[in-house]
Amino acid sequence: MLILLASANASLLGRWQGLVAEGNQVQECRTLGELKRLASSGQFELVLLHRDLVDAAACAELRAAAPAARLFLLSDRPEPEEGLSFLKVGIVGYANSYIARENLQEALRVMASGGVWLGQQVIQQLILEAAQNSAGREKHPERLLAPLTPTERRVAELVAAGRTNLEIAADLGIVERTVKAHLTSIYCKLPAGNRLSLALLVNQA
Repeated sequence: MLILLASANASLLGRWQGLVAEGNQVQECRTLGELKRLASSGQFELVLLHRDLVDAAACAELRAAAPAARLFLLSDRPEPEEGLSFLKVGIVGYANSYIARENLQEALRVMASGGVWLGQQVIQQLILEAAQNSAGREKHPERLLAPLTPTERRVAELVAAGRTNLEIAADLGIVERTVKAHLTSIYCKLPAGNRLSLALLVNQA
């Protein structure tokens, strides 16, 4: 994959380079002007973009100039509201600038296959918004959740309500590891491969 690394922070560029260089072709840039010029060439499949280099308007311009490039925004101080605002202008990934190697590798795989990678806080915020938007609507999840055991159904409902694994474990009187095991089973039984898609599925039922 051809990856463009964009940051004015030289040490951060060096860190990203070390994390993504294996198996990929990588180029760096340090200014917004250089970023726009290189990205608009159409040759880059992914852009690792430092939040300090762009605002939402610049990100939207970049998206328009390089529609084929996937934009992965990395922030020194990631916040759910910031992630959601940038999602609206076309990024497909949002995480901490100092994301761990294994998480970054997983993010690259997800985005390369056309998916979206978000930090846990942003996912939780999206789930809470979905739960709030569905409040008051008459829902009929019985058929959807029919393949689940009673405990799995309760776990799915709590996920859809925006509860964390620790909160679910406390509610049900079980350990967090058991919650994770239930979620793995739920993902196998329902057309939902992750926490966000499960929450959206239940909230829209």
